[in-house]
Amino acid sequence: MSTATNENSTGAQVAGGELPEHEVMLTDVAAGKVRSLLEQEGRTDLRLRVAVQPGGCSGLIYQLYFDERLLDGDAVRDYDGVEVVVDKMSVPYLSGASIDFEDTISKQGFTIDNPNAGGSCACGDSFH
Repeated sequence: MSTATNENSTGAQVAGGELPEHEVMLTDVAAGKVRSLLEQEGRTDLRLRVAVQPGGCSGLIYQLYFDERLLDGDAVRDYDGVEVVVDKMSVPYLSGASIDFEDTISKQGFTIDNPNAGGSCACGDSFH
């Protein structure tokens, strides 16, 4: 007996069908910045992975990084050619979160607005 394998929209082989989608939003500005960074790296095979891990002074920290892998249980969503991947353990913590990119005189970088965060530390790098 063999398991049916289908290729999903991300090109990944998934047993039995498509990868689930997550509810993390990526603004057009953030998607443009990700696209620019990937072009600078000369890599079209990378995805933006967003994760929540234990750490920081409030208990949880965000991680954003490029990843070529799709892991079991990952949820994927495409934003005009930019794939955002969230692991299955992070999905509930990030549901409804929005990722933006700021480029001002006082701040440059990705920001995450997360309605699930009950509070954050003074430095803004961790939440609970």
